[in-house]
Amino acid sequence: MSAVSSSRGVPTRAVTCGDAARTRWASLIDDLGPLALPALPARGDVDPLLDGLPDGARLVVAGDDAALAAVLVRLLRRERLGVELALLPAPGSPAAAVWGLPTEPGIALSVAREAAARPGPLVRDDHGGLVVGRHEAGALHGEIYCDEQRLIRGDAAGVVVAPHPAGGVAVAVTGPRRLAGLRPGRVVTRSGRAAQLGCRPPVTITRDGVPGDRPVPRRSWYRHTEDWLLARP
Repeated sequence: MSAVSSSRGVPTRAVTCGDAARTRWASLIDDLGPLALPALPARGDVDPLLDGLPDGARLVVAGDDAALAAVLVRLLRRERLGVELALLPAPGSPAAAVWGLPTEPGIALSVAREAAARPGPLVRDDHGGLVVGRHEAGALHGEIYCDEQRLIRGDAAGVVVAPHPAGGVAVAVTGPRRLAGLRPGRVVTRSGRAAQLGCRPPVTITRDGVPGDRPVPRRSWYRHTEDWLLARP
């Protein structure tokens, strides 16, 4: 698949990840010759795209948050964070909400093609994953820290970890009942460079919409030393 140039002169390639993304976006990006990939692309799907794609080029990803995270993982591991990404999001995408991306197709397409790519914090976890939208868990009993500040010790109705566009990791904890000042249903949010969760019994972490294959007793998230590049308003 050869790259074409946008009106900004940026070499651009496009992929559609999964049937839903192809139905929603393929006809709108036909001039980019989009390559059809699985809904959750793997190394063998993504790496050939990166060969010969120079830093400063743009890869438009039509798909859900998990698809974008899978592509971004490959950029990280290939040391290709100089490649710009653009997202044509699925409806209700948490990543679109975090990064201020439009979801209406016409506006989203204009942003993906023409908006400048701006650096944003790259949030990793300690199991080899990235957070482009949100990682979350349901009810749990344990401790949650953001940097050195303890958010809870005890029960929580849920926890959400997301990138903070201003820099770092944002953590939101919802309280099920009064607990260390956390009233029922109240959400407490903090941001920092890292977050840690420890709990018993273990809990399943859903990573950008994909549930983990097994419950885990602990998980950490932290800001990577390099940013990534995302086309956004």
